[in-house]
Amino acid sequence: MSDFKPCILIPVYNHEHAIGAVLEALRPFDLPCLLIDDGSNAACRHTLSTLATEQADWLQVQHLAHNLGKGGAVMAGLRWAHQLGYSHAIQIDADGQHHTPDILQFIHAAQAQPNALIAGRPIYDASVPKGRLYGRYATHIWVWINTLSLQIQDAMCGFRVYPLAASCALIEREALGRRMEFDIEIMVRLYWADVPIVQLPTPVQYPLDGVSHFALWRDNLLISRLHTKLFFGMLWRSPRLIARWFRT
Repeated sequence: MSDFKPCILIPVYNHEHAIGAVLEALRPFDLPCLLIDDGSNAACRHTLSTLATEQADWLQVQHLAHNLGKGGAVMAGLRWAHQLGYSHAIQIDADGQHHTPDILQFIHAAQAQPNALIAGRPIYDASVPKGRLYGRYATHIWVWINTLSLQIQDAMCGFRVYPLAASCALIEREALGRRMEFDIEIMVRLYWADVPIVQLPTPVQYPLDGVSHFALWRDNLLISRLHTKLFFGMLWRSPRLIARWFRT
């Protein structure tokens, strides 16, 4: 595809000890990379600026004035990538939990279905916190309810290829959650908007630098509120969602 122009997008918040290894693993793919500094501490900001200066041939950094949260940083990055003329953004986390060799299969899937959201379906090793693992199952059930479909197998994995035109259009018309609930909400709303969802199995480990920004009580509360909001959004969309069963 002559108009297929992907980039890598990495939101970063205080992962100065892991980001270097992540970038080293990504460099061989020869793709431009955008770093979104989500209001990090001084040490991380300095690390990112230094990396961007030393590797300016493929790396750019945008420093946000203050912390917006995971979703806020990703949305800023998606807008930036779209403004720069990229067609797709490959989101990957800064802590090293995602299996970078799988980028090739994600790219091939995006090339085959350029209008689709390509998302990871995690395969966890023993490093995953059990509370996080079990908590995901409640989200799976709510996502199935709120889409009236079993198509989305995991809505929380941050390893994705976003089609930028559709994703940025959604961001502009909807006030999406800015923290850990973002990954769930944008996937459900893209599904509602008839964007195809393709999920690929990919190994996940937790994390290289031991830093997790998932705040158990705050983020679980935000996710619970999101499921309630999406449920009521599903209700008036339900006739159209049910009709999709007969089209597929």
